[in-house]
Amino acid sequence: MSLGNNLDTLYRQVIMDHYKNPRNKGEFEGDSLTVNMNNPTCGDRIQLQMKVEDGKISGAKFVGEGCSISMASASMMTQAVKGLEVKEALTMADIFSDMMLGKDYDDSTFDLGDIEALQGVAKFPARIKCATLAWKAMQKGLESQDE
Repeated sequence: MSLGNNLDTLYRQVIMDHYKNPRNKGEFEGDSLTVNMNNPTCGDRIQLQMKVEDGKISGAKFVGEGCSISMASASMMTQAVKGLEVKEALTMADIFSDMMLGKDYDDSTFDLGDIEALQGVAKFPARIKCATLAWKAMQKGLESQDE
């Protein structure tokens, strides 16, 4: 077995772990920044909630339904952005978008951790929208705050 196959297997395991044991699934009590998005192509739906205090994301949770890629990505994203400044979270979303589009991306700014398990999705254009749904919801919510 080549290193590539081992890495693919590991990445699949990470994605399935986040799908079967999602982190930050649920809803906040009280006020939060809430964004609902769906992917009409495949039926993935997400409601993302974030708590933003003093320019930082102090918490992020989601509920929704969809494929393993979509739900695992939401789980990974909510973990990754907690504690980040809004600007940092938006930069991370840009890096993730570049990764999904198969572009070169700068991973020196952040330790992407489990998120890198999703880089193989770039080979499957139909699944990119699944992987980016939660990230686009986060961007939409954070950018709407500035208005």
